[in-house]
Amino acid sequence: MGSMEASAASENGAAAAAAAAACSTACNGSGAASNGGGVERRLRSSSASASWAHLPLEVGTRVMCRWRDQKLHPVKVIERRKSSTSSSPADYEYYVHYTEFNRRLDEWVKLEQLDLETAETDVDEKVEDKATSLKMTRHQKRKIDETHVEQGHEELDAASLREHEEFTKVKNIAKIELGRYEIDTWYFSPFPPEYNDSPKLFFCEFCLNFMKRKEQLQRHMKKCDLKHPPGDEIYRSGTLSMFEVDGKKNKVYGQNLCYLAKLFLDHKTLYYDVDLFLFYVLCECDDRGCHMVGYFSKEKHSEESYNLACILTLPPYQRKGYGKFLIAFSYELSKKEGKVGTPERPLSDLGLLSYRGYWTRVLLEILKKHKSNISIKELSDMTAIKADDILSTLQSLDLIQYRKGQHVICADPKVLDRHLKAAGRGGLEVDVSKLIWTPYKEQG
Repeated sequence: MGSMEASAASENGAAAAAAAAACSTACNGSGAASNGGGVERRLRSSSASASWAHLPLEVGTRVMCRWRDQKLHPVKVIERRKSSTSSSPADYEYYVHYTEFNRRLDEWVKLEQLDLETAETDVDEKVEDKATSLKMTRHQKRKIDETHVEQGHEELDAASLREHEEFTKVKNIAKIELGRYEIDTWYFSPFPPEYNDSPKLFFCEFCLNFMKRKEQLQRHMKKCDLKHPPGDEIYRSGTLSMFEVDGKKNKVYGQNLCYLAKLFLDHKTLYYDVDLFLFYVLCECDDRGCHMVGYFSKEKHSEESYNLACILTLPPYQRKGYGKFLIAFSYELSKKEGKVGTPERPLSDLGLLSYRGYWTRVLLEILKKHKSNISIKELSDMTAIKADDILSTLQSLDLIQYRKGQHVICADPKVLDRHLKAAGRGGLEVDVSKLIWTPYKEQG
């Protein structure tokens, strides 16, 4: 399982190209319109280069591709397929990886989106790195950091990473429909083989069963009597509800949730043995039922003090504070258990950003209140945050020094205010008085 907060809202369509990650109804599968020249003109222009007189392009070719922002970006051809029954070498589509961006933006493109005059088959890695090191404004850099940075494979050696990327290199499902949203997927998910030829899957938003056709979903919805996730409602505040789902008691639901989540998580293994996990599913509730917006999972018994194994905010609900809420909720459960907790490693790129933001806000608010006259052990006892996470967070903010064999917190109030402002808003608050929950080990 993996951890991250998914980005970009489906309902916002293809909003900001810089926020790119997006999985919206407005984004088409091919990613960009024709540049107006058409295939034939592109073929004629490319014929001037003897090395590109032959199509189709080989897997591994590097070329410039027109993206959804209508600008050319460097890509690598990952796979190719015939787009029709024609024998013409121009009738191919190409699955490309944008070398500037995270793999979640990989997609199938048509030949007319490619600038064939820029194509190369053998590129030195150092040259490629230099070519993709773009000069960006601070705003662009922040957007790239939030949506495009490839991280989260620290636990894999080089051979395992190559095997992982080879196995998952092409998205098998392009879109899903969940409730009132159609969402573009980000990554490969190991659905049963019979679903791999389905460009779009239809999910029941309550039981998470998935089907190939809209008609199947409509028939299913007439029979499905669930209006919320199967499990116990442990939190209700306003229109927000949290349900605890035991993977052993609701195995099919747990497995379907993992299939769904893997479409938006790249860096961790999908667990089929869901018996060992509890799933905490956050919902927005209305008169039609409780609609999942995200979830986190945790092991029933963790020897490493993990209080969270996998976290996901579904794309249509991103940037509403739900990811921060889920993180805060996991720590409130740890407090109820009387334990310190930490998320399972490695964190995804967006997961690390979310956690570092949460830790920063929680710790700085306490330091400001106590005027920094507090120890790391006391901070851990108050917050249920593991001491190692507290230490790394304060070190990243230059708020801690090592003196006479121990770590000492050093923070000027003005410095704390500056860091708090940079950390941004804290998101939705967990009303602990609305949490009715018994730790698993105390359940019958």
